[in-house]
Amino acid sequence: MGSESQPGHIDQIKQMNAGAVYRLIDRHGPVSRIDLSRLAQLAPASITKIVRELLEAHLVQETEIQEPGSRGRPAIGLKVETEAWHYLAVRISRGELALGLHDLSGKVVVEEQLPLAPEAEEALSLRLCTEIDRFFTRHQHQLERLTAIAITLPGIIDTANGIVRRMPFYEEVRDLPLGELLEQRIGVPVYIQHDISAWTMAESLFGASKGARDVIQVVIDHNVGAGVISDGRLLHGGSSSLVEIGHTQVDPYGKRCYCGNHGCLETIASVESILELARQRLAQSGSSLLNGRALTIASLCEAAQAGDPLARDIIQGVGLNVGRILAIMVNLLNPQKILIGSPLNQATEILYPTISDCIRRQALPAYSQHIDVISTCFDNQGTMAGAALVKDAMYNGSLLIRLLQG
Repeated sequence: MGSESQPGHIDQIKQMNAGAVYRLIDRHGPVSRIDLSRLAQLAPASITKIVRELLEAHLVQETEIQEPGSRGRPAIGLKVETEAWHYLAVRISRGELALGLHDLSGKVVVEEQLPLAPEAEEALSLRLCTEIDRFFTRHQHQLERLTAIAITLPGIIDTANGIVRRMPFYEEVRDLPLGELLEQRIGVPVYIQHDISAWTMAESLFGASKGARDVIQVVIDHNVGAGVISDGRLLHGGSSSLVEIGHTQVDPYGKRCYCGNHGCLETIASVESILELARQRLAQSGSSLLNGRALTIASLCEAAQAGDPLARDIIQGVGLNVGRILAIMVNLLNPQKILIGSPLNQATEILYPTISDCIRRQALPAYSQHIDVISTCFDNQGTMAGAALVKDAMYNGSLLIRLLQG
């Protein structure tokens, strides 16, 4: 039994070591082999073997580096090769499809936003395949070696097997094996993740929470949810990684949610719920700055910043309800940072102090007193969240090994 499992174990160690070395070169490069051995805590012979394979595959390249204070010959350092490798990042949202070609550094080569009607005669999977084919045709002159496809979307997702169980807005989707379908069609690995969880990973790798080991990121948009980074890794990254704070009850006598419960946070804090409340309050108020204006989140935030009591009260109400849930999460997870991703970030000076005050009042002082509540670096509109899935697959070695094997 032990001998039968050994080859797989050895392959896993090789994958982990290769991923760790690539990650260190990416983060610290140009870096010498000696420093790489020290940072990776691997023997020089192991570093030599891994680096040779990375060089032969054109995933890293050598460059001269001058050690500080040294007058001798420059040392040879290593840095990653990113421009010759591309991947496609796809974001599916309500009524829209974003397609972005990135290089391995995460830089966008070309990106497009296309309409994607929730209801259509063709199945969503067929429409998606068609749009991807057309995108590649339009931009074939810019396309280098394609390494992977990364897809982010809302819904219930089996990330390990690439199956979309359910999606909001696209009711036809039931147990769709999207990963397998695209991998067979295009011939490259496909990574699928919930859009909020992928966005949380992107902030951790490239954005506002880079370098932090423990992070809570809350998204307040059409849906309300959270992603959690725990000890540097996405919580439950291989399964249902979304923390469903949107379906935590905050008012047992509140509005019925589509999940079947009453008074869920999403029935109070989602964009649609906020605007519905604003319309109800406006019908009873004749003095608000919002009267006679198109009611949007942007106009609500603008009125709140101008001192409108109704608009400020609505945004503060969202902050209180979100803050209560976050106070519980702080006691459970003890994060270093809390990120907020929302169109309500147009009124951060109203929303954030309300959330922060609620956390400080209701969470343990030892956990809450040093927490920063800050804005995300990215928004949830483009394809940067998909970039995080590919970068993570390179760092953990799963995609890297496939590229090394050709």
